[in-house]
Formats: sequence, C-alpha cells, structure tokens
Amino acid sequence: MIIIKTEEEIAKMKKAGELLAECHRQIGAMIKPGVTTAEIDRFVEKFLEQNGAHPEQKGYHGYPYATCASVNDVICHGFPKEEPLNDGDIVTIDMVVRLDGWLADSAWSYPVGTISQEAAHLLEVTRKSLYLGIEQAVVGNRIGDISHAIQQYAEGENLSVVRHFVGHAIGQQMHEEPQVPHYGPPHRGPRLKEGMVITIEPMLNIGTFNVKIDEDGWTARTADGKLSAQYEHTIAITKNGPVILTEQQ
Repeated sequence: MIIIKTEEEIAKMKKAGELLAECHRQIGAMIKPGVTTAEIDRFVEKFLEQNGAHPEQKGYHGYPYATCASVNDVICHGFPKEEPLNDGDIVTIDMVVRLDGWLADSAWSYPVGTISQEAAHLLEVTRKSLYLGIEQAVVGNRIGDISHAIQQYAEGENLSVVRHFVGHAIGQQMHEEPQVPHYGPPHRGPRLKEGMVITIEPMLNIGTFNVKIDEDGWTARTADGKLSAQYEHTIAITKNGPVILTEQQ
C-alpha cells in the first residue's frame, strides 16, 4: 500500500531532513586521512541525541550502528570501524533520522584527501545521476521514469547500476511501498502522485553491478573488488515538482 502524506506530515519530514543534512555538512568537514568511520558514527549518534532525534538504523533488524559507512569497494551497509581512512579512499555515510515520529534518509559519498581521476569520475556521475532521477520525480510520471534516467546516464558514462538494492517510499517507517529501482525501462511501475515521499539512492560501480555479502550478513561489496559510490536524497512529490527534504545547500 502506498501511503500518501499530507503537507503537514511532509513538513515534519522536512525538519528531520534538515537535521540530517546539517549532520552531513559536519561530516564533510570531518572527512580526512586518519579519521575513522567509528569516530564519525559516534559523532552522528551524539549529534542526533543532542537535537532530540534518533538514528533509525541502530537496532533495525539487529544492525548495531547509527550509520552505515561504506569504504571503496563496499556498496552499502558497511560497519563503522576503528581503522583510519587513507588518502585516496572514498567513503559513503548513510543514515536515517527519526525526529518527532517522522523519518528522513540520505547517503553521501566523500573523497578522502586526493583521489584518483577514476574515483572522481565515479563520484561525479553518481551524484549527477541522483539529480537526473529527481528531475523525473513529478506528478504523473512513473517510477520507471526515474529508474531509466539514472541507468541511461550511468551506463553512458561506462558505470554499472547496482540491482540488488533499491530506493523506497518512507514516512513513519523506514521502508514503505513502492520500491524505487535505479534501472529499467521508462513508463513502468506505479504512477507518482502528490504526497508520495520516496528515496532515490543510486549505487554505481566502476566494474560489475554484481554484489557479494560479507560474513557479517550486512556489508555488501562489489563482486570484482572495484569502487562503488552512492548518493541519496529523500524526495517529496508535490504539485510544484520534486522537493528535496535532505538538501545540504
């Protein structure tokens, strides 16, 4: 069942999104060689607690951390670790924030120090693919229009689109219907209606889109060990076009 949100409910989600965006801004200032993803995770948990919010991932199906921290070949759901980040790494920090009963979800990939041209291209294309998908998030379009825009651009830039993980609607629960794939033909899937709130969160890889899962049951890596990146926003579908609830600008 697709849950339509009222303007008042979307406004509450926007407050959660604004807090999440501020958290990402501060994380961006922290990222440098020598910092650990465990330090970032502890910062996020403390920051949210100080602002009356809760890290929704922590405890979700037993997940033990406030954030997912995915370094280099990790696609998503990486555990924060005490190992320092190195110059040339890329790291994705993903979090879901609950504030006053409503959720917002956003992931962002960060360069650590000086990264390779190949890694920089991956980050640039992944970020742009997110915004191309958002452009399609208008009343009357279908989920497949978002999916197709992302896949067409990404593959045109010689990157692959992860199939194993998709976006989703969100509200008072982290995962609501419908799912939002980042690949597939246009003009398919549920029609977008005013009041829907979804995440768009493309994960692009330099090599294969195939995935392998670590023994921890969570950490998803590229099957060939090549780099992966992800950018994600929470989007409200409105009569005036898509509204990014987690925008960092």
